[in-house]
Amino acid sequence: MKSTLFFIKLCLLFLFLFNCKNDKKEQIKLHDTETEDVKQTEHYIEIVTNVMDFQSVDTIPSGWNTFKYINKSTQAHFFLLDKYPEGKTIQNTIAEVGPPFENGMEFIMQGDMDKAMAEFGKLPEWFGQIVFTGGSGLLSPKQTSITTVKLDPGLYIMECYVKMADGKFHTSMGMAKEIHVLDEDSGNTPPEADLDIRISSTQGINYEGTITKGKHTFAVHYEDQIVHENFVGHDVNLVKLEENADLKELEAWMNWATPTGLMDPVPDGVTFLGGTNDAPAGSTQYFEVDLSPGKYALISEVPNTSSKNMLKTFEVTD
Repeated sequence: MKSTLFFIKLCLLFLFLFNCKNDKKEQIKLHDTETEDVKQTEHYIEIVTNVMDFQSVDTIPSGWNTFKYINKSTQAHFFLLDKYPEGKTIQNTIAEVGPPFENGMEFIMQGDMDKAMAEFGKLPEWFGQIVFTGGSGLLSPKQTSITTVKLDPGLYIMECYVKMADGKFHTSMGMAKEIHVLDEDSGNTPPEADLDIRISSTQGINYEGTITKGKHTFAVHYEDQIVHENFVGHDVNLVKLEENADLKELEAWMNWATPTGLMDPVPDGVTFLGGTNDAPAGSTQYFEVDLSPGKYALISEVPNTSSKNMLKTFEVTD
């Protein structure tokens, strides 16, 4: 029974991310075209969001890759990389995962959990093989993040499931893009970090030393990974806090599985500066920042971050 409930939670996670429930006639839009506005150099792979899109290259080498994510839009975003099982694409999601979810959600709204569970039982077996492989943390408008991730060959879906003010997920508005990771290795090595952050379901977010102003490369070590109450795994987001920032409001906003959670606009006095997204246990990812004096926080996108030690504030001084 526990394994069945765990699978259902995972199913709800994936399906909420792709927002198949908002409109039966609406399908996820793909952005597969390289443009002159994006770049791939020996140093980084550029991703640009202008409105509700991911403008980037379509194929990249495997191994270590550094992504420069430029948010030119007026809303907060992130990118998460979902590794699909061989032979499956986003079209399989629309055809095989969407209908059971839509029907199941209708029964949930009617209060008939038995019929909802029966619908979720029709989800394809391959769904459980999807691996959430990291990406950037949340990024406020007009900000840029640098994130380094190690990727195995295969097909990935790049997505953002922040919500619009009307409750629609960004995935359904165009923020879902296929990325093909080739067998050819990039030959890159991970950057040298000057501060190590460790995150786990038992110990929360921890680091040693003082975080100073200036440029830093943080290594985020995922000591474990679990599915939390809002059906997602833990991650690390860097936030700059102004005087009017309310930590309780920020903590509540980080739980997408509430009516106003992860919904535009972000709480007052909060600027997201990136970080690393939901990643597998045992993996390490990196992000680069240039910190000015002020108050900051490291926070995970899970419910009750304070009680889980997944909300850590710190001060950067001159």
